[in-house]
Formats: sequence, C-alpha cells, structure tokens
Amino acid sequence: MVRISNSLVGFLNFLTLLISFPIIGAGLWFRLHAATECERFLQLPLLVLGGFLLVVSVLGLIGACCCVSFFMWLYLFVMFLLILAMIVFTIFAFVVTNKGVGEAVSGVGFKEYRLSDYSGWLQKRVENWETWRQIDGCLKDAQVCAGLEGLAGLQDSQFLAKNLSPLQSGCCKPPTFCGFQYKNATFWTVPTAGLKSTDADCKLWSNDQGKLCYDCGSCKAGVLATLKSKWKVVSIFNIALLVLLIIVYSIGCCALRNNRAKMHGGYYPYAR
Repeated sequence: MVRISNSLVGFLNFLTLLISFPIIGAGLWFRLHAATECERFLQLPLLVLGGFLLVVSVLGLIGACCCVSFFMWLYLFVMFLLILAMIVFTIFAFVVTNKGVGEAVSGVGFKEYRLSDYSGWLQKRVENWETWRQIDGCLKDAQVCAGLEGLAGLQDSQFLAKNLSPLQSGCCKPPTFCGFQYKNATFWTVPTAGLKSTDADCKLWSNDQGKLCYDCGSCKAGVLATLKSKWKVVSIFNIALLVLLIIVYSIGCCALRNNRAKMHGGYYPYAR
C-alpha cells in the first residue's frame, strides 16, 4: 500500500511537472520571436527554470510513485541544495539592498538618487556595460518616461511638486543639482550662467527622447531604488516559498523511509 507521504510527493511533483511545460514553452517562444532586448533577456532564465523544474519533478515522481530510493536520494539532495541556495540568496539580498535611500530636495515633491549611496556590489552590476545595455533596453521598452509627456503643459512649480517615481526622477529628467532650466517636462535648457555642477550626469543629459538621462548614474540609482522597494515584496514570497520547500523536503524524507522499508520488508509506523 502506498504511504501518504509518497502520494503527497508524487502529487506535488506532478503539479510542478505540468508547470514546467508552459515555462519552457515561454522561454522557447522568446528565443524564437523576441523583438526587444528585454524579451531576449528573459529567454535564458525561463529555459533554466523550466528545465530545472522538469528534471526535479521527474526525479520526485519516479522516486515517490515507483518507490525507487536512488531517485529519491537525488531528489532530496537537489532539494537540499535549493533550500540552502535560497537561504543564502535571501540573506545576501537583504545585505546588498539594505543600503541606499533617496535624497529629499527642498521645494520639490520627488527625491533625487545617487549611485554612490548604494552597495558597491550593486554599483558594479549596473555599471557593467553589457548588464546596463539590457536594463536600458527594458526601460525603453517599458516607456518609463512616456508618462512625463502628459505633464508637458505644467509650469515649473507644478512639475517640481509632482511625486515622480525613482525611475522617472533618475532617468527622465536631469538631476536638480545640475541647474538646468525647466521649459517643459521633456525639455530642459542650460542657463546662461552655465550649469551649477560638473558632475558627469549633467553632461550626459539630452533632450533627445531616445537618450534623456538613461546613461546617467542617477538612472542606475533609480533602478536600484526600485529594486530595493520591490525586494520587500519579493522577500515575503521567498520566505513563504522557503517554508513550503522545507515542508516538501520533510515529506520527501518520509517517502524515502517508506521506500527503504518496502525494499527491506520493514515497517515504520512513523513514516505514514
């Protein structure tokens, strides 16, 4: 008679097996039909995730439903590595996203963001040319600055009172400390007396809607500020997933005991 733990492991892995197919399909679709840099960036993570779920699910199904101890050992070993990796990742993510806050500017409704305020590890990631090229492509695909076009008719005082998002503040307008003169939400000019700062971001700003401040350190800082705020939500999901994985791992250990008991003709009442 199949024990309840084996049935649970088999059922859960059957579900993850079904989930793996659309994930792999999405990855293959992006690989064949990706039209933007952001879509091309998604293909590898989706294929890796889908392939991983497929392999682990097959191991769990064979190990639990066919009572093959070797496959259950492999399944539990992979699960243990996954749990350990998630614990390390969660702690690491808390450490690297703990530093960095937006700087309030007097008289304006939004905050300014500086790349130097964030952890060195995150700074190196976004300063890497290849990484930033992919992020920049995603930002433009998402049209993060398109919302400012609707504010073009506002006076400077009205625009400065707006509560812009970190991405809009960092990527869609020049930094306030540069001293650019506001003409409208999408067009700024250099004052007659010149800029107030020699910061590299002031030189990188362009009124070209395809450039704006996408290459500025403030834009990279805006991305990191957004990442930090989103991590608070993701961390809750990670912790819940980690608890679920530990429960599944525990059930898997019971299923392995069942397999060994069946193989040796033994009986473990606590393994039911």
